[in-house]
Amino acid sequence: MSTDLEREQAPGRPARIIVLDDEAELRNMLQSFLTSQGFEVRTVGDSGRLYRNLEREPFDLLVLDVAMEPEDGLSVCKRLRREGQTIPILMLTARGDPIDRVIGLETGADDYLAKPFLPRELIARIRAILRRQYVLGNESVNAGKDLIFGRFYFDMTLRQLTKDGDVVSLNTAERRLLEALAATPNRAVSRENLLVRARGRDYEASGRSVDVQILRLRQIIEDDPSRPRYIKTVWGLGYMLIAEVTP
Repeated sequence: MSTDLEREQAPGRPARIIVLDDEAELRNMLQSFLTSQGFEVRTVGDSGRLYRNLEREPFDLLVLDVAMEPEDGLSVCKRLRREGQTIPILMLTARGDPIDRVIGLETGADDYLAKPFLPRELIARIRAILRRQYVLGNESVNAGKDLIFGRFYFDMTLRQLTKDGDVVSLNTAERRLLEALAATPNRAVSRENLLVRARGRDYEASGRSVDVQILRLRQIIEDDPSRPRYIKTVWGLGYMLIAEVTP
């Protein structure tokens, strides 16, 4: 049986990796090597470009160098996790001290690889992370933590949406759809999986019905539903809820 993550990728689509490193030579080497191994690779040289790319489209893995200026890899990792970004992160560093590895993992990285490294080890680490994501594909990434987006607060336990402290009235379909998006905040979810999460695997409906329900939910949440800030369309895939995960 395929996992949620596998279903959310287009059939046969290679895993999409984004690399952040301020050294052009290493970026080029990683892009060439990872592409030769069957991955789809995007490289960026600074954190600003990384954030813009992550806002625009989904990636399956971030390869992140620690030693960068002005914003180093640890700071980038902390910011991504603080903002609720759940993309798996493999950190690269020239420092091999075990305490550095611990610090990297504590900031939210999924794995840590010291330079210089063997290309086969890099590939093995990447594939191990992706396998773990496949295993976790059927599980909720957001383990019951509440979400904040703009003036809204979504209580995952009470399944209640408030705006400036006042309860927002949602019908059953709207609430279930919001819960389905909130299960994996800041991660694209296919229309098929939204239907499964909101209605169950035996529910028969088309992806178009999800589009209609998304529009209704946007009319409640967005200041301008035609230019959504929180419920984003991910073209060719589905939708994504942009939200901050509470500590």
